[in-house]
Amino acid sequence: MASKSAAPAIEVAVGEHTVRVSNPDRVYFPETGATKLDLVNYYLSVGDGIVNALRDRPCMLHRFPKGLPGGKVHQKRLPGGAPDWIPTVELYFPRYGRTADELCVEKLADVIWAVQMSTVEFHPWNSRRFDTEMPDEWRIDLDPMPDCPWSRVQRVAEVAHEVLDELGAVGWPKTSGGKGLHIYVRIAPEFGFQDVRRAALAFAREVERRAPKDVTTTWWRKDRDPHQLFVDYNQNARDHTIAAAYSVRGIPQATVSTPIAWTEIPEIHPTDFTIKTVPTRYAALGDLHAAIDEAIFDLTPLLEWANRDNLEVDLDEET
Repeated sequence: MASKSAAPAIEVAVGEHTVRVSNPDRVYFPETGATKLDLVNYYLSVGDGIVNALRDRPCMLHRFPKGLPGGKVHQKRLPGGAPDWIPTVELYFPRYGRTADELCVEKLADVIWAVQMSTVEFHPWNSRRFDTEMPDEWRIDLDPMPDCPWSRVQRVAEVAHEVLDELGAVGWPKTSGGKGLHIYVRIAPEFGFQDVRRAALAFAREVERRAPKDVTTTWWRKDRDPHQLFVDYNQNARDHTIAAAYSVRGIPQATVSTPIAWTEIPEIHPTDFTIKTVPTRYAALGDLHAAIDEAIFDLTPLLEWANRDNLEVDLDEET
C-alpha cells in the first residue's frame, strides 16, 4: 500500500515578504493533531504580541524538525539557508570561545520563517541588540518544584505582586506554558547581568521571608523541598533564556506562555491557554503586555537590599 504523500508547500504572505512553508500537514503535536500549518496560523493570529515580546532581542530557538516525537534541537546559531532579510545579532560565548549569529526579530515574517524552520518555542535574551551586555528586563520566574500545587503558585504570585507594589515596580505576569508563572519588569539598561541577578536575588529573598512555607531560594535542587516554589533569580544570568510571551511550548497539549492580568491569577490554570484557545483570547483582549515599555523601574532599591544583606551570586551557578 502506498504511503500518503506529503501536502505540497504553500506560500504565506507576511507583510512585505513571502514565506514558503514546506510540509504544512506535518503533525507536530500528536496528542492534539496540531500541524506545522496550525503553528504558523497561531503565530499569525498573535503577530503583534509575539513581535513585541521578541523585538531586537537575541533569540534562541527550540526546534522540532520532526514534531515533538522527533525530539528538540536547542538552536543558538541561525539555521542555514536564511533569506537576506532575516535579521541577526552576533554574540560572543566565553564558555565556548566563539561567536554565533542569533535571530533578532524585527517583524512578523521573521517569526514565521523560524516556524518554517521547525521552531516551536522562542526564547529571547533579556537584553537587546543595541547593547547585549546590558539587560532591560528583570525576570521573576516562579518555578514550582515537582510536588508544588498550582494553588501555591497562585499564593506566591500575590506575595510577589505585593512586594513589587511596595517597590513601585510594575510587574507584567504571564503563564510559563508549563506549571509556573513568569513576571517581567522593564528596567533601564544601566546595569550588567551580575547586578540584575543580585537585585533579583534580593527580591526573591524578600518573597521567601514573607512566605517561608511556600517559597525557597535554595540554589541546589537536591536541597529544596519538593513541595515548595523556587523563585529562580538566575534566569537573569547572561545567555539564560525563558519562553517569550505568546511562545508555544513543546509539550503535548501545545500550551502557550500567555500574558495575563493580575486579577485573573486566582481563577486560571496554565492548561487554559493553548494554540487553540489563545487566538480567540487575543482577538478579544489584544496584547496585555503592549504597554510594557512604558513602565521603567530603577533597580537601585533592590541593589541596596542586596548590599545590606551582603548578597552575591556565583558566576558558576548552574541548574
